[in-house]
Amino acid sequence: MNVFINDIPIRILRPGEQPDPGEYNYLIDARKESITKAGLIHHVWVNHADTHHLDVILDLINSKVPSHLLSLWITAEDYRFLKVYLKRKFKVVKAAGGLIQKKDRFLMIYRMKKWDLPKGKKDPGEKALQTAAREVQEECNVSVKVGRKICTTWHTYTMNKNVMLKQTKWFLMEVADDTRMKPSLSEGIEELRWMTRKEVYHALENSYKSIQFVFEEFYRKTDTVKG
Repeated sequence: MNVFINDIPIRILRPGEQPDPGEYNYLIDARKESITKAGLIHHVWVNHADTHHLDVILDLINSKVPSHLLSLWITAEDYRFLKVYLKRKFKVVKAAGGLIQKKDRFLMIYRMKKWDLPKGKKDPGEKALQTAAREVQEECNVSVKVGRKICTTWHTYTMNKNVMLKQTKWFLMEVADDTRMKPSLSEGIEELRWMTRKEVYHALENSYKSIQFVFEEFYRKTDTVKG
């Protein structure tokens, strides 16, 4: 499960799973030591975690004291129960979005002073891929052909003082018609831009960690297929 809380990437792993050695620089064995603010620094792996440890982690991340945590890996004692427990702490919203290709370029949107990808909430009765295509049409006035699913992300945000957890399913798309492309000002989108891979790299410096993750998963799967 790939969760982004306060834009901090948190990966929840199944029992026995662990990140690659280069992906973390501190290890906390939750069975033997306490989880503290001082221990959550840079890239951390918490092993043998249960719901109590998750509560401690969430409290520390959401405290008013600035966090120096850059990424967190959590290996759960009971993966399914921990996942259900986490979702029950929020109001879950389901959404879908797209990574749109036009030859060697990708479509990005500029909204709320960040580069982003088009996405939006599911309507009743919609399938995720239908939602993704509709949102691209509504936000960018671009029609697409929806391809394979890239990944699923979860991220938190606040609406009307309520903390929400949005599940977004991301799909790879090919542009079908962008001749009338224009940003939806009513959705707060200021600019649309087709970007090369190099331009995307720079745009992601002013984006969200969840959007970076979508591109990373796309590149990883694409490079694996090519290899």
